[in-house]
Amino acid sequence: MSDADSNTHASGAIGATDDLAPAAGSSEAIDSSDGAVPAAIPIGLKQPAPMTQRPRVVLIGAGFGGLQAAQALAGAKAQVTVIDRNNYHLFQPLLYQVATADLSPADISAPIRSVLRHQQNAEVLLAEVTGVDTVRQMVTIRANGDNANGDNANDGDERQLPYDYLVLATGAGQSYFGHDEWAAYAPGLKSITDATALRRRILLAFEAAEMELDPEKVRALLTFVIIGGGPTGVEMAGAIADLARKSIVNDFRHINAASARIVLVEAMPRIFGAFPEPLARKAERELWRLGVEVRTGHAVEQVDAGGVTIG
Repeated sequence: MSDADSNTHASGAIGATDDLAPAAGSSEAIDSSDGAVPAAIPIGLKQPAPMTQRPRVVLIGAGFGGLQAAQALAGAKAQVTVIDRNNYHLFQPLLYQVATADLSPADISAPIRSVLRHQQNAEVLLAEVTGVDTVRQMVTIRANGDNANGDNANDGDERQLPYDYLVLATGAGQSYFGHDEWAAYAPGLKSITDATALRRRILLAFEAAEMELDPEKVRALLTFVIIGGGPTGVEMAGAIADLARKSIVNDFRHINAASARIVLVEAMPRIFGAFPEPLARKAERELWRLGVEVRTGHAVEQVDAGGVTIG
């Protein structure tokens, strides 16, 4: 690779580290440890079930790990409380298809309450966990939902939830290997918000190129760099290539969408480092067939508004 090629000007750089554990958040809760039942039940609320001496299991995060743990306790004599900052479970491996307009967010998510609807010993709380006191065995939570007027009715209102057993299943985020400043230019892909923001950036790059008269700027707008050759990075690179060369190839009049340049950068000697080498070689051949440039053995040295510098 020439020195000139080592600095790639791109309309978007995508950080695609491959922690498959979903990045679940926190949720909300009600302290009912005193066992008191209100004398009058407000209209719209169910009569609380009588409190028992069953162990209280609090699970923070409703990703794959958290949901599996909750469902495994379906037959246990325990009160299970699932807390998440979202009210849906996300099938994270398919986020790349949302980011490339192949699927809608609803196709890869399901309400947590629906998943646990028939599990009578489980409750779901939409809230943000702000602290854990392991000595007092208390989880501090803050409501994470808007009221009917679109305002957060409990903004800043923190409560404490007691537990006997605590399960932390909050998942993981992408790593920028000590360069967190790159996040502004190379967003990760861990949530529906990430995926829809990426979809917007990708599609608007083609729209901007259609309006641009300078060929060099068109080339930059239609250059996409994906950093990380794990499953997410490989799938994302292939999906962008498929989008440009098939899905929207006939939709523009002033640009050739199929001319988009997709570059997959991996610092290790090969992509799919955690998979058998024959599979990695086959995946790389398929990417080249789709028109993706695969740069293995090259670490990213800089990411900024102007592009990506590859070592």
